[in-house]
Amino acid sequence: MFIQNQWYVAGFAKELSTQLLARTLLSEPVVMFRSESGKVVALEDRCCHRNLPLSHGKVQGDCLSCGYHGLVYNTDGECIHVPGQDTVPPGAKVKKFPLVEKDNVLWIWMGDLAKANIADIPDYPIHSDPRWAHKGSHYTINCHYELIHDNLIDLSHVGYVHGKTIGGTPAAHSEAQMFVERQGNGVTVRRFMKDTVPPPTYVRSIGFKNNIDRWMQITFVPGLIRIYIGAADTGKGFDEKNQMDQLGLRIFNGVTPETEKSTHYFWTAAHNHRLTEPNVTEALHAEVAQTFEEDRIVVEAQQRRFEQFPDRKTFAIKIDAGGIHARRVIAQLMEAEKKAALIST
Repeated sequence: MFIQNQWYVAGFAKELSTQLLARTLLSEPVVMFRSESGKVVALEDRCCHRNLPLSHGKVQGDCLSCGYHGLVYNTDGECIHVPGQDTVPPGAKVKKFPLVEKDNVLWIWMGDLAKANIADIPDYPIHSDPRWAHKGSHYTINCHYELIHDNLIDLSHVGYVHGKTIGGTPAAHSEAQMFVERQGNGVTVRRFMKDTVPPPTYVRSIGFKNNIDRWMQITFVPGLIRIYIGAADTGKGFDEKNQMDQLGLRIFNGVTPETEKSTHYFWTAAHNHRLTEPNVTEALHAEVAQTFEEDRIVVEAQQRRFEQFPDRKTFAIKIDAGGIHARRVIAQLMEAEKKAALIST
């Protein structure tokens, strides 16, 4: 169903305060908060007394108090106080989930606690790099999470779905040079389009007047897709220097299953041009948000048809190569977890 033993995006650091934040992650109800001492905490969202969600309670210092009968839980999920009595029933506790704040992102581990290694959390220094400005959002999308992977890894659809924003000429996207590489549990797709018409977003953001060369680099690991896209005037080439000098956009895409049919989508868009103009960051965020709303229509419509016709066959074409590799990574990791669970029983 889901890979359990990996780090997932649970939210943005700025979302967390002493106010309780409830989310369903991998079909598990989770409550998150920042204690008064600043520690970030994630617990199972239920009181082990009568199952009221703990998100109905409140933070008290470094603890969480249930909103039904006032039972108090510490940051390890242990009940440490029951009002009206001196003792706490044996085993009165709820699940604790490791929660780490890194690069302005909240990362959660939903699986075996013994296997949680903070060093395995992906890096995303763009969020604190002064050469980049960014803004992001969180959506809940009504589709299976792998449909979002497919959509983000295969950017050939851009010319067809996003004509008003980042599209450009559809044929240029379908005929782009594409290179796909799998590295362990990761997949990288690189796409290059030479001498193509600039899309509306690029014209509005940079002011391109003539044809451009475009690049797209998509890097997948389970739970996170990093996209680097950009453009330069035709003929300047694709070297890193020109990429940094011209329009460069970095998109963070945290993809975390909510249920089998819904997905949390955490994203930011960062740019490296006109950094002293906050209105540019706001405008870019609005442009990218519009493209994601266009994608939402597509993936939610797909989900409905997959549910309606579960036995109807689909087929793959060349542009699906990256997504196929990503699906293999997920299938292999889930199979490995299943075998490990059988061995341990």
